[in-house]
Amino acid sequence: MHWVAYICLVVAVGGIVTSSIYFLLAILGAIQFRRSAREQRQRYKDLDRPPVSVLKPVHGVDARMRENLGSFFRQDYPKYEIIFAADEEDDPALPVVREICAQHPEIPTRIMVTGKPPWPNAQNFCFHRMTDAASYDILVTSDSDVEVAPDYLRDVVAPLLDPKVGAVTCVFRGKSAGGLWAEVDAIGQSVEFTAGVVTANLLEGMKFGLGPTIVVRKDSLAKIGGFAAAREYLSNDFVIGNFIERAGYRVVLSGHVVDHISPSMTFRKMWERQMRWAMGTRYSRPKGHIGTGLTFAAPYGILGLLAGLALGYPKLGLILLATALVTRMVECWSIGWWAAGDPLARRWVLLYPLRDLHGFIVWCASYLGTPRRLWRDTNYELLKGGRLVARRADGSVLTPN
Repeated sequence: MHWVAYICLVVAVGGIVTSSIYFLLAILGAIQFRRSAREQRQRYKDLDRPPVSVLKPVHGVDARMRENLGSFFRQDYPKYEIIFAADEEDDPALPVVREICAQHPEIPTRIMVTGKPPWPNAQNFCFHRMTDAASYDILVTSDSDVEVAPDYLRDVVAPLLDPKVGAVTCVFRGKSAGGLWAEVDAIGQSVEFTAGVVTANLLEGMKFGLGPTIVVRKDSLAKIGGFAAAREYLSNDFVIGNFIERAGYRVVLSGHVVDHISPSMTFRKMWERQMRWAMGTRYSRPKGHIGTGLTFAAPYGILGLLAGLALGYPKLGLILLATALVTRMVECWSIGWWAAGDPLARRWVLLYPLRDLHGFIVWCASYLGTPRRLWRDTNYELLKGGRLVARRADGSVLTPN
């Protein structure tokens, strides 16, 4: 059976090579990201900022919801409004929203109840309705589980002063609301996800959006058919940015990093959450998702050690394992802490190879599971290209038109 061990060794070496190349590209991407962040702030620091409309869909009470929403009322920005939207009048998020609005009468706000969404993607329908109600030309869309710094609006709006820029999006770091599994979820966002974004930006520029923040002008949005263009897609953030880029505009990765909250959760909830993201990527970007399997290092290091021991090459096996462990630990520090600014990354440096192994397992499982996932109170069946069928709790079924 030596031939099996040789095959495993070849696979391990190949995986270490590809993951090491990816690691170096991620480091270069992080350097470019940090440099671009400084250049953006310098270029736009003295320019006047136009008024903007912040669009915030809500559904249920998220972890740290008061802190998340409250951060949008403390912006160092000359003029903006915030529009909230929920599907139903009895949504438990609305009392929290009304309380926070009452605490900040200085910020113009509106609260909308949009009704039962007629589109498969319910969130996109909320954005569509809020766009019609927005007073200003620049729209800042953001999820309710996002917390931002006071200079957030100043940073993310500025690139849209260039008419060639059609959208701006943000890297996000995970912020744990408490518990081990929330930390596992959060550190993956800060390191694994951020590495993918800065690498993509390095190699080909931004051709997609990221849900925690997408900033658009009404003219660039209208050119792709508005939010209705993404009504049939699960990964509406990816699609909106991709369609705007294909329409001839630039999509800019802001230098501002936002906090994306990972709620306290069980292992099962964490697994389902990450599987939902992985399945969405698998169907939205199938070729890119296949390549993701070559970016992990820990599984190839373990395979290399086992194959090396089986073949009588223990030093080679140890070298492969050490390479995997060191690159992942350095990636955790350089991407999670230095680029994304996540203080959790400093505590996770020695443990991050385990998170890398977990990410590989999730990637493998995304090809074994059925393309059906529950999000909020809706079961989604994913179709080719990331389109979806929505099966609501009331029995209604919404299909792509």
